[in-house]
Amino acid sequence: MDRAERSIRVLPCGDRALLVEVAGPADVEAVRRALEQTPLPGQRELVPAARTVLVVLDRPPTDLDAATLRRLPVTDAGPAAGAALVTVPVTFDGPDLAEVARLWGRRESDVVAVLTGVELTVAFSGFAPGFGYLTGLPEDLHVPRRETPRTRVPAGAVALAGPYAGIYPRSSPGGWQLVGRTDAVLFDVHRDPPALLVPGARVRFREVV
Repeated sequence: MDRAERSIRVLPCGDRALLVEVAGPADVEAVRRALEQTPLPGQRELVPAARTVLVVLDRPPTDLDAATLRRLPVTDAGPAAGAALVTVPVTFDGPDLAEVARLWGRRESDVVAVLTGVELTVAFSGFAPGFGYLTGLPEDLHVPRRETPRTRVPAGAVALAGPYAGIYPRSSPGGWQLVGRTDAVLFDVHRDPPALLVPGARVRFREVV
């Protein structure tokens, strides 16, 4: 039994979809990319999440579909050549910037240098329309959520939590560490696509003052 068969679980989801369960975001990205490059017959939509990919079809799934999904590669997908690059202007003056610097054991300027120097990837969307969960931070730079969430985080707040970075598309409660802010519009129903950050997109932060 190969690694893909050991690492992938496939479950029925309604009468027109299959749910692919994997170990984590890197495997989600590998599965999503593989199915974008070689879709199942009748594949209509892919919905990635932290450890799953929902594969929506225009027909009832078959045993062959499930077998195909179990054999998908789940090795590190690496950067997606040709994926859209979104550059987000950020003012790094967040109220938790000093705390993140303390947790990293670095200066605040070093935090900014890291966040503007790394290329992130939109792993999946969730929480609110336009909120993309961005992966790509080194494991030793992951930070915990705040012990006490804020009752209101402003729209455009750039934040970190666990392995993810993210940008709040609208004002809402939240427990992530706030390191900056942007004027970029994360979600606009009149735009195609409405979300600025779509799964698979590459993201870079650019410092503005």
